Amino acid sequence: MSGKPAARQGDMTQYGGSIVQGSAGVRIGAPTGVACSVCPGGVTSGHPVNPLLGAKVLPGETDIALPGPLPFILSRTYSSYRTKTPAPVGSLGPGWKMPADIRLQLRDNTLILSDNGGRSLYFEHLFPGEDGYSRSESLWLVRGGVAKLDEGHRLAALWQALPEELRLSPHRYLATNSPQGPWWLLGWCERVPEADEVLPAPLPPYRVLTGLVDRFGRTQTFHREAAGEFSGEITGVTDGAGRHFRLVLTTQAQRAEEARQQAISGGTEPSAFPDTLPGYTEYGRDNGIRLSAVWLTHDPEYPENLPAAPLVRYGWTPRGELAAVYDRSNTQVRSFTYDDKYRGRMVAHRHTGRPEIRYRYDSDGRVTEQLNPAGLSYTYQYEKDHITITDSLDRREVLHTQGEAGLKRVVKKEHADGSVTQSQFDAVGRLRAQTDAAGRTTEYSPDVVTGLITRITTPDGRASAFYYNHHSQLTSATGPDGLEIRREYDELGRLIQETAPDGDITRYRYDNPHSDLPCATEDATGSRKTMTWSRYGQLLSFTDCSGYVTRYDHDRFGQVTAVHREEGLSQYRAYDSRGQLIAVKDTQGHETRYEYNAAGDLTTVIAPDGSRNGTQYDAWGKAICTTQGGLTRSMEYDAAGRVIRLTSENGSHTTFRYDVLDRLIQETGFDGRTQRYHHDLTGKLIRSEDEGLVTHWHYDEADRLTHRTVNGETAERW
Repeated sequence: MSGKPAARQGDMTQYGGSIVQGSAGVRIGAPTGVACSVCPGGVTSGHPVNPLLGAKVLPGETDIALPGPLPFILSRTYSSYRTKTPAPVGSLGPGWKMPADIRLQLRDNTLILSDNGGRSLYFEHLFPGEDGYSRSESLWLVRGGVAKLDEGHRLAALWQALPEELRLSPHRYLATNSPQGPWWLLGWCERVPEADEVLPAPLPPYRVLTGLVDRFGRTQTFHREAAGEFSGEITGVTDGAGRHFRLVLTTQAQRAEEARQQAISGGTEPSAFPDTLPGYTEYGRDNGIRLSAVWLTHDPEYPENLPAAPLVRYGWTPRGELAAVYDRSNTQVRSFTYDDKYRGRMVAHRHTGRPEIRYRYDSDGRVTEQLNPAGLSYTYQYEKDHITITDSLDRREVLHTQGEAGLKRVVKKEHADGSVTQSQFDAVGRLRAQTDAAGRTTEYSPDVVTGLITRITTPDGRASAFYYNHHSQLTSATGPDGLEIRREYDELGRLIQETAPDGDITRYRYDNPHSDLPCATEDATGSRKTMTWSRYGQLLSFTDCSGYVTRYDHDRFGQVTAVHREEGLSQYRAYDSRGQLIAVKDTQGHETRYEYNAAGDLTTVIAPDGSRNGTQYDAWGKAICTTQGGLTRSMEYDAAGRVIRLTSENGSHTTFRYDVLDRLIQETGFDGRTQRYHHDLTGKLIRSEDEGLVTHWHYDEADRLTHRTVNGETAERW
């Protein structure tokens, strides 16, 4: 078998028509776009661990997110999983990735796309203008070199949003996970040669992320250094709204010198901080370059009022591991600890004001214990086709798996109460059916190409159907009752009309061809509402159908600072340097103030008359005591975070008990009255007892409540 493409979407038939059904990337002899592992952020346990990988993971912690089109969002993901074909360590250190850490490795007959989750996706070699489609990941990889894709191709319209020089360059690769975009542009920091140009030097055997382009032609650009010690690294970003960010990078030698100078100025003995790092880790080659801080250096809306401090700052261990994160107020919000032997293997982390969670690993680098000093701890036992998870309350859960690498799935789950649920998947890992603990099966029908669900059939045989256009947008949905909703879109993929099940139609109008934000809506009665937006996509004004106008002011971070209504009524909001709401004032000057603890929990509300309402929290941020008007109410929790005791303002108590699946089974109230609750295998309440009253709850085959009886007599029907 050659592994070369068979007939795909967009290919021409013998009689001149194009193939518009079937897979976008069918290959003879091998699937394309299969990942080396499941998504690290998929199945998780606790705080959190991915038991399918045996990996400590931290999916998606966001450090910067300003509003606007194609905004520069700086988020961090961590995974202790190690792929066999890693990309180089990024500027956040071993184990960590940020959205810009997408890299394409060009090998003899294989393309390896390293995603920002630390995984490798394997594609066949592509000729200019060819594409590969991963059905398991719903991701396209396209090689440039053609002005247009075939009209029948799902990406044909999105392709035309790209500048011509990108479409025509066979040295560029582009990726997207939706016909709506955006495109991820994969190139390199040097100049990209023209298609017919004799190359002066061999091209590098890799491509890195250089920018994004959305379906409106808006761009986000990553500026990479062309030469010097930071050659190839991102040192600047221009987002879709025209803001510029500067990324401050440091070498290991610079960090070592800074540590020595800090020790000298502080009068302490310098710690061991080497000037160089080993060139390789379990997570890939490492040049030792790290991101120190990110500054906003240009803001079109606030050109004369730039922040005087970085938006985020990072601290590092002597071994180049991410140790701390500081927010825009220079407050430390995160800390991390790593294994002494294995660089980049996280053994502990904490949020400021919260307990530290610790982890232990086996000799294969899999997490075996998750230790929580103020909550549930977990142990993990790995077998060939199942993983056993046991918490510190001795509750056991067993995950049975099938499939390998990126197609590994949980097909059976044994729950702590002994019940079992099961799942079935198709050949590319998409859910086809789920069987609940009562043995009832719900079936799902994914589209063979897109994976979008086209039909859901519940255990009672009732079905819902979903229909999509060529751009994977929902055009209609029909429920089990036969009622239908319909949607229509314009050529740019924007919603222009929506028909409700009762036939009422809502229309959407747009006045900017480069925006997906509507300027007006019109309902079935003809009533019209209008909106205006800032260049950052923030609502500036809203005019209702009676002509009543509400205006909004925002700060650079997207937070509402004022709301102005008719008749001069306004409300003003103030925030601290961390972005926490600290005051709300009305037009008359009445002000409510708010105070927080180090963890960001709201501790005090001070009313305009000076009265104070306070809340105290436990280590995990759960309220344990509230005081209002001089009266105090308190709460107690068990290790699983469940409320077990509530003490009222007069000192009386209510207690609660739960089953092993965290369902409430008994409540003893302030008056001493006890109520008990019973559930079926699927978790539905079927019986409740209140003193001498016994209530049974009855359901139909679709799990809809039909009636209840009290002491054998019908009390209500629905």
